[in-house]
Amino acid sequence: MTVDFSPFLPWPVLAAFAVLMLGIAAYGIWRGIRGAWIRLVAAAALLVALANPLLLQEDRDQLSTIVPVVIDRSQSQLTPERIKMTDDALAQLKDRLAQWPRIEPRFVDAKEPVDSDTPSTRLFSAMSAAIADVPPARIGGAIFLTDGQIHDIPGANQALGFNAPIHGLITGKANEFDRRIEVVRGPRFGIVNEEQQLFLRVVDDGPSPGGSATVTAKLNGDEIATLQATPGQETPFSFKVPRAGNNVLEFSVAELPGEITVANNRAVHLIEGIRQNMRVLLVSGEPHAGERAWRNLLKSDASVDLVHFTILRPPEKQDGTPINELSLIAFPTRELFVDKINDFDLIIFDRYQHRGVLPILYYDYIAQYVQNGGALLIAAGPEHAGEDSIALTPLASVLPAAPTGQMIEKPFYPRLSEEGRKHPVTRGLDGSDQEPPHWGRWFRTVDVEQPQGQTVMVGADNHPLLVLNRAGQGRVAMLLSDQGWLWSRGFEGGGPSVSLYRRIAHWLMKEPALEEEALTATASGRTLQISRQTIGDDPGNATIKYPSGKMVTVKLAQSQPGLYSADKHTDEIGLFEVSNGNLSTLVHVGAVDAPEFKAMISTTDTLKPLANKTKGLVARVASSNGGVTVPAILPVRGSVRVTDDQRMTIRLTDETVLKGINTLPLFSGFAGLAALLFAFTATWWREGR
Repeated sequence: MTVDFSPFLPWPVLAAFAVLMLGIAAYGIWRGIRGAWIRLVAAAALLVALANPLLLQEDRDQLSTIVPVVIDRSQSQLTPERIKMTDDALAQLKDRLAQWPRIEPRFVDAKEPVDSDTPSTRLFSAMSAAIADVPPARIGGAIFLTDGQIHDIPGANQALGFNAPIHGLITGKANEFDRRIEVVRGPRFGIVNEEQQLFLRVVDDGPSPGGSATVTAKLNGDEIATLQATPGQETPFSFKVPRAGNNVLEFSVAELPGEITVANNRAVHLIEGIRQNMRVLLVSGEPHAGERAWRNLLKSDASVDLVHFTILRPPEKQDGTPINELSLIAFPTRELFVDKINDFDLIIFDRYQHRGVLPILYYDYIAQYVQNGGALLIAAGPEHAGEDSIALTPLASVLPAAPTGQMIEKPFYPRLSEEGRKHPVTRGLDGSDQEPPHWGRWFRTVDVEQPQGQTVMVGADNHPLLVLNRAGQGRVAMLLSDQGWLWSRGFEGGGPSVSLYRRIAHWLMKEPALEEEALTATASGRTLQISRQTIGDDPGNATIKYPSGKMVTVKLAQSQPGLYSADKHTDEIGLFEVSNGNLSTLVHVGAVDAPEFKAMISTTDTLKPLANKTKGLVARVASSNGGVTVPAILPVRGSVRVTDDQRMTIRLTDETVLKGINTLPLFSGFAGLAALLFAFTATWWREGR
């Protein structure tokens, strides 16, 4: 209740009147005039009436005390045990807070940002956002329901923005144990078939069981080594990059009984294989128009070391010129096909026929080279249908098609077969999506029997034109026409000869992107991009195994013939396993060194310093009987000066809200009139004596 004034005259006028009144009264009292004091009282009553005093009474309501309750929903909290413990503790906490009507809790589920590639637990940022509209004086405290792994705790000299206790309710159990594995450092690029080295480390968080850890290493899905690692120490690992393109190294450490999660028991490392020098042996059986097309293609690639021989003078060609006068070199058959055959990544026979240049045994060496993982390309012409065809040598054991001895000589447009529309070697070739194809014609092919493998291109009357096949560990391709050079020369508009030849060569050398059956997965931010390549029917759904163990099925939709894909936005970050049929692949979403996975065990140590500073409490919610227990609430007025080690102290606010003001004029109505009449009547009475 307060007194205020609402004067009828301006304050300067009232002040002048008061000065005049005091001067007259002082003069009257000094001269001893009777009634001077009564006149002073009457004038003062008139002055107060003109000042119009008011009695004000404010109508206020007590404001509630805001308590933010931040629930940790980060990935380290997503184990089944911690999810149940968090939910049970939250239910008890709501019941305890409901007992105090003046406490208004604000519950905040703190999850990882959906656009973050580096997962971390940022509970204080979530709390600040939740109470941004609340004055600091109304904050009575903050409660964090978490495993203690928080990555944005304010520093010792950093202000919270309010003066109230910080409490921590810790899920998990004391003395938890977790084993994880990480790649410390390793190369991002590596030369194919050259030895590389990386360093990995097994880390034991919590009480270590001691001893060594068994680590299994896989490369592109195949197990390549088992090694023993000492926890806490770097372990070197040497390997060879088997192929060009993307290679996936996977390391997994054996699960131990009692560890809280196996989500971080695996780690991946991606290494891009680079062919330093791709060695190609090109043997042309005779000079012809298409020979230059192969040579130009291979010489245009700086990474290709080309060894090219053209048979200009076969043994049966005798013109009487002495050998010592020929400006030719002898074909080094033994050096190429015996001593150094395994040094070549690809062997190309371009219109080659058996004319006695190569001993018959050497064809068997070439077949063994293919069976052991080599690559062979046959670019056939009319000689392949003749009696000197290399299909009549021991090389026939790896060739996918045998010639009938006939040539098909008629103009035709090379077309993709049904398999060819799906096969990555020929899928999407420029001009193939029209009928007739938007490229030039060819005029002859070698007729062959029903081929093995995949016939991806056909010629006249749907006879095979390009056949791809696997032989043992190696690969063989047969181009049953020698007229691809027409495309290179631009005949009838030309065609995609460079693209086709390059794809054939890369498929032969096992380029991962050109595998017929392949499953790949990449991450773009939080989106998982799945691609399934097949020359068969619809591969069905893909199954995604999340780092938390959750399984999700996604539908693969056809984007091109033989290519199926799907995008899946993930709410987790870590190592995902994608499978479809008998194929599987691994992909890591987010940063591999994210703080969220570096420590998974629960701890009270992170919040302790801040809780001690603010007189808060940090306690585990797990009880000795296997249940959950939440400390009681202790509301207090004024500043919190001591820490209660059994209860969570909440500072009640003194803040109020003004609802209205009641006004009572003191000199209004009959009361003011009576006071003035009494003062002036007393003056008259005194003068009348």
